[in-house]
Amino acid sequence: MATAPDERGVVVGVHVNPAGGVPKHAVGLALVTTSGVAGDRQRDLKHHGGPDRAVCLFALERIEALAAEGHPIAPGTTGENLTIAGLDWDRVGVGDRLAVGDDVLLEITGPAPPCNTIAGSFTGGEFKRISAKLHPGWSRLYARVLREGVVRERAAVCLLGQDP
Repeated sequence: MATAPDERGVVVGVHVNPAGGVPKHAVGLALVTTSGVAGDRQRDLKHHGGPDRAVCLFALERIEALAAEGHPIAPGTTGENLTIAGLDWDRVGVGDRLAVGDDVLLEITGPAPPCNTIAGSFTGGEFKRISAKLHPGWSRLYARVLREGVVRERAAVCLLGQDP
């Protein structure tokens, strides 16, 4: 989906879990590489990780709205590496590029399908509440890393749109 360039947000959480799985724990900063976020691990490499799913992103505004619905969700509990505030999540789509901080450049590759490992973040285990198929615009997103570097909390995020 094409987006307007220069929409700005901010990283409000950097999360990893060295043992794999969820929740991911806030670390303040992390090295982001083409193979993933340093210090993070995925237990299921068939569905998570790899160059096209190196980083998982989620919007703080979506997390807050889900919490307001009564779900016991918080940043990192659904497995995202970067929690971002201030972007219009409905406008972020496959092919869009995000400049994160001074160094990192990401490209959105698709929604992150929810699975039962995140059921604890949802009332009644209803993890499909963030399914892109059932609830468009409410999914976490996967990204590939086009330019590596360190990402810190409070780093600026700029939605650049798609490369022509």
